[in-house]
Amino acid sequence: MNFLAHIYLSGDNELIKIGNFMADGIHGKTFDNFPIDIQKGIILHRAIDTFTDMHPIFRQSTKRLHANYHHYSGVIIDMFYDHFLAKNWSNYSGETLENYTARFYQSLHDNQESLSEKTKRIMPHMIQHNWLLSYQTIEGIQKILGQMDTRMKYESNMRFSVAELQTYNSEFESEFTTFFEEVTTFAKQKLLFL
Repeated sequence: MNFLAHIYLSGDNELIKIGNFMADGIHGKTFDNFPIDIQKGIILHRAIDTFTDMHPIFRQSTKRLHANYHHYSGVIIDMFYDHFLAKNWSNYSGETLENYTARFYQSLHDNQESLSEKTKRIMPHMIQHNWLLSYQTIEGIQKILGQMDTRMKYESNMRFSVAELQTYNSEFESEFTTFFEEVTTFAKQKLLFL
């Protein structure tokens, strides 16, 4: 799951959303200095990642890419799944994706004192290029995968993976739909006990 899915799976609490959004940049247990709801978001993010990485449907999706992208397959599927969430947003929310993303960006602005340094650095780029909304289109996904590709230490070729997204679009979308129902149930349950 990438940014959009993690934010969506956080429910309605803005600080849990922020914690879930920025969790990848926070390592180990070094999050005690954040507000409690941000800590909950970080814990939720890690639980979702574990659930996702072990899930047979997610693994089935990554296998389709493994020959060409090796250990980057999971990162690519995270992006593909965010694409299908954005593309089919009206199936998951009564609020438009435009409004939802604008509210989240505003929440980042309103809570800057609680953001990690990494999040403060990427936030202007994210908002300027409207990453979350751009996930709706294949062109948007391709652009973001290309940007990610340039930041990788080793050659990942992620920018080329849109070819597989187009070739196996219905398979990936079907896998996403089934998986997302299960991860949504998992996240709701996890939130009850945080």
